[in-house]
Amino acid sequence: MTSRSLNAVTCMTLLATLVPGSVALADVVDIVSSKDNTLYQEDGSLSNGAGQHLFAGMTLQATARRALLSFDIAGSIPAGSIIQNVVLRLHVSKVSPIAQVDVFDLHRVLADWGEGTSVGDRGEGAGAPATTGDATWTSTFWDDSGSPPSWTNPGGDFTDTASVSFSIEGMGTYPIISTDQMVADVQSFLDAADTNFGWIVTGQDELTSGSAKRFDSHENSNPDFRPVLSVTFTPPDA
Repeated sequence: MTSRSLNAVTCMTLLATLVPGSVALADVVDIVSSKDNTLYQEDGSLSNGAGQHLFAGMTLQATARRALLSFDIAGSIPAGSIIQNVVLRLHVSKVSPIAQVDVFDLHRVLADWGEGTSVGDRGEGAGAPATTGDATWTSTFWDDSGSPPSWTNPGGDFTDTASVSFSIEGMGTYPIISTDQMVADVQSFLDAADTNFGWIVTGQDELTSGSAKRFDSHENSNPDFRPVLSVTFTPPDA
């Protein structure tokens, strides 16, 4: 499916025949991320809520970046549907000068977080002072009170076990293929929308510098580069 927008776009597809003379009717929906942001390890007051890019991995200065992504599942898929398959497509638009393959993990986030109006400096890689509602390395929703609501664990609260791991080397679009845990995550995002806090992308090796990658966000000027979650599901009346 090539048409993408900030709203979900649905098309009907026929799946394989289950028994002779019978087919299962399923829907496929492409959902662009509804919010995304970057956490900057070196400073708990930095963010990039309105930037065109996201960052994950370790910089050459040996500070971590983690990328938050959230998709409006309940607003795009009918309640009671059964999730069958998901594919997350991320576009990588910049990599470290060090030519290497790096592994990233996708974890389910366990606390709500925000996206403000900050736009990072130096190509967004350095972050910018957080604005109201931004997620930072230490805060879930930044404010100027001096004690904004915080993550329980600096760097984000997320599941210990990754929903999927994937490798990245150069620039381009990477389809992250469905796993059982990704399907379970999206099913939970649908069935319990109040616990849909999305995913976080982390570098699997946060000890070695030079693994940072730049992904594109839902604010990116090129619609084809925005994060997209393709979900195949059986609606409740199928």
